Amino acid sequence: MAIAGHWCRCRRSARRRGGHKPMEKQGIAAFLSPQERLNLNRLTLSSRYVAEGNLAGRHRSPNRGASTEFADHRAYMPGDDPKRLDWKVLGRTDRYFVRRYQDETNLRVYLIVDRSGSMGYGSGSATKYQYACRLAAAIGYVVLNSRDSLGLYLYSKTVDSAIGARNSLAHLNNLLKTLQQFKPASETDAAPVLHRVAEDIHRRALIVLISDLFDQPAEVIKALAHFRKQHHDVIVFQTLDPLELDISSCKGAEFEDLESGEVIIADPRNLGDAYKREMAAFIEQYRQPCVEMNIDYRVANTGQSVDIFVRAYLEERRRLSR
Repeated sequence: MAIAGHWCRCRRSARRRGGHKPMEKQGIAAFLSPQERLNLNRLTLSSRYVAEGNLAGRHRSPNRGASTEFADHRAYMPGDDPKRLDWKVLGRTDRYFVRRYQDETNLRVYLIVDRSGSMGYGSGSATKYQYACRLAAAIGYVVLNSRDSLGLYLYSKTVDSAIGARNSLAHLNNLLKTLQQFKPASETDAAPVLHRVAEDIHRRALIVLISDLFDQPAEVIKALAHFRKQHHDVIVFQTLDPLELDISSCKGAEFEDLESGEVIIADPRNLGDAYKREMAAFIEQYRQPCVEMNIDYRVANTGQSVDIFVRAYLEERRRLSR
């Protein structure tokens, strides 16, 4: 149906403004309760590819070092440590070679969070943007617990804030305070922003995009491909409200585009099945290309608890990476 397709392209959302209490706490306490943090303990987010960092960590590095994982041999040169000589190779070839090992490094994780106008919608107690902030807090908490580094890019039509990757709880709190300072209040043009971020991150890292992706799928996919071309590991969390996934339970309502202000009146009950098909097709425009590019793609339903969603995802990722 035309209305359903137009909803996807123009970020249609039911009018539901107000009623959301402002966050009074600061930093991680504003987004995650003590129980939620407890539920996230002992979880890890690992890169499936080679990572580049500065600290000793759990992830493979492209640099050769002195970890316990063998990488290859190199001809002996004056000044090399004799302890690294491979005596078995010497015995077979009568030539001197040293053993090289795969160094280990910490992982740089960059959160890319969408604050466009459509992220201001919420049919329940929280908007999609508030849920995205909580999801970012949960991922950040797991990353810091693993002694990895965390950075942030917050965007709408341009990059609104860029924070480099560091490893400290104070840094995480400052990052989350930045998310609190911004509200979803503008249009979006994700593809150029994502291309810019891809060019900005020079070392291989793990990229976590949190957005409703109500944009031009083909252009966004090209931008995601840019990250993969740069050898980044990429995760996409398409953040959607339950009523955006299924509107059949709604009665006749006024729908407003939160970015353009355009308004239509319709009875969703008459459009339920057609809308589901259109929304499924819209989601598939992201899911299938992500699968083909080895990008982790998940729909983050804002009706689900953040800690439950993150735990289930990370446990699944760990199983599939074995």
